[in-house]
Amino acid sequence: MLEVAFRHRFQGLALDVAFQAPGGVTALFGPSGCGKSTTINAIAGLMRPEQGRIALDGRVLFDGGTNLSPQARRIGCVFQDARLFPHMTVAANLRYPSRWRRGAARDFDRIAGMLALEPLLQRRPGTLSGGERQRVAIGRALLSDPALLVMDEPLAALDEARKAEIMPWLERLRDQIRLPILYVSHSVPEVLRLATTVVLMQQGRVVHSGALADILADPQLAPQLGAREAGALIHATVEAREEDGMIRVATAGGPMLLPGMDLAPGQVLRLRILAHEVILAREAPPGLSALNVLPVVVTRIQGGLVQLAPGQGATHERMLAQVTPRSAKALELQPGTPCHAIVKSVSVLQS
Repeated sequence: MLEVAFRHRFQGLALDVAFQAPGGVTALFGPSGCGKSTTINAIAGLMRPEQGRIALDGRVLFDGGTNLSPQARRIGCVFQDARLFPHMTVAANLRYPSRWRRGAARDFDRIAGMLALEPLLQRRPGTLSGGERQRVAIGRALLSDPALLVMDEPLAALDEARKAEIMPWLERLRDQIRLPILYVSHSVPEVLRLATTVVLMQQGRVVHSGALADILADPQLAPQLGAREAGALIHATVEAREEDGMIRVATAGGPMLLPGMDLAPGQVLRLRILAHEVILAREAPPGLSALNVLPVVVTRIQGGLVQLAPGQGATHERMLAQVTPRSAKALELQPGTPCHAIVKSVSVLQS
């Protein structure tokens, strides 16, 4: 657990930051200039706040009487630019932070294998693509034996092709290393694909922090990630392949059908259901082409967004539907109203 609470004043920006980051990937999200990079500099020991406390797994990194050096904090950093030593080979860059670590040779082989760096080991950074350089930077950070990995917009300097190249490696890092990651970004697609927890920042302050799924399904918070990003992130388990090739999955709200994909029974998925892809009906509608109709209960209405609890509302998962005020009035929607969610489209994110 990372615990952060500090204040610092710059000309034109007063930082007042407080949040906790559990395991998994915690995304610091907000517009440019809101204080995201300054926050991770304070955590990594690259900037000393005027006051506050920063602790990692109960070990104080900074407070009134303590200010550990960056080397003593055990935080691996990956920045927008890879910051590799240009005169060294990839292998030498990777080994640089692990020269004094016991077991470093064993970890070298494991990390190089996980990031598929073996073919690059004898090359120099100037001969690598942007995506390859970032993979090397990630490997070097991991070989410093960190207790926390901090990534400051690691994809910002890459074009779309290179981003697509490196994103699977970031997912593998999240799923296989089991190392807490603090990920700075203002890219909604990156946050949706990687994060488990989100810290929303605006003008130097944390406006909210919590589970990504909760924020996406909150009518007040979801628009801060982008008006068209509001919706559900719900868990599903693959049950079987139907005779027509469709995949049947189990969710808290009932079974759903997905287009045929290479998915095995028992596989756990995350389903992304956008609010503007959901239509509400008070009764189960007959004769629809839509395959997925879930019973739901209205839990909250704000603006043009209706929050829904799948099934009978016993699950903690929530969905959103985007409706007009006229439709909400015509359907007589209010908290506690049972209805049916007609899901037009579902995106699948493997968990």
